Amino acid sequence: MISLSSPVKTAAHDWPAGLKLAALCVATVGLFYIESPLILAGVVTAILIAYTLPGRAFLRAGLAALKLLWPFIVIVAIWQAVIGELVQGAVIVMRMVSAVALANLVSMTTRLSDMISVVRWLTTPLRRFGLSTAALEIAIALVIRMVPVLTNKGGRLTESWRARATRRPSWRLVLPFTLLALDDADHVGDALRARGGLTSERET
Repeated sequence: MISLSSPVKTAAHDWPAGLKLAALCVATVGLFYIESPLILAGVVTAILIAYTLPGRAFLRAGLAALKLLWPFIVIVAIWQAVIGELVQGAVIVMRMVSAVALANLVSMTTRLSDMISVVRWLTTPLRRFGLSTAALEIAIALVIRMVPVLTNKGGRLTESWRARATRRPSWRLVLPFTLLALDDADHVGDALRARGGLTSERET
């Protein structure tokens, strides 16, 4: 989720990252206090409108990021149908979709540097006790940068498998994918050491 980015710049990109993250926390907690399906349906509609305002490209990217929820939606729907509580199932699904969609919306409209600045501000008390927060800041940046890269490489491995075999990709891709991830991690480690390690990053 935190690796998502917007295909277009929106007005929300210029809003303070701390304010957006605080609003996300409040909104997410508030969702669990809403019991009415009609109100939750209105929330889902409002979020959909928010995704629509920046244009079709942003809407497509936002909906694509929500595709991962389909298995969970199906499981909840089947279970609630079995126990005969479809209304409660609809409430659970709308809460889940709303929470994830709001988090994706904040992630898509917040720059990486702004995210790290918020983390640096939140961890200020730790630095006063002599603890270094540079590792945490770099870890967040690496996750955000590496997830799309690894996803792309995983897709290429799958395409290579399909080009050379008639069977569907299977667990045999796990080993080469792991080796790719370890190789990337090794290169990143070398780059950090070349820049002086975490001490250099903290001072900058």
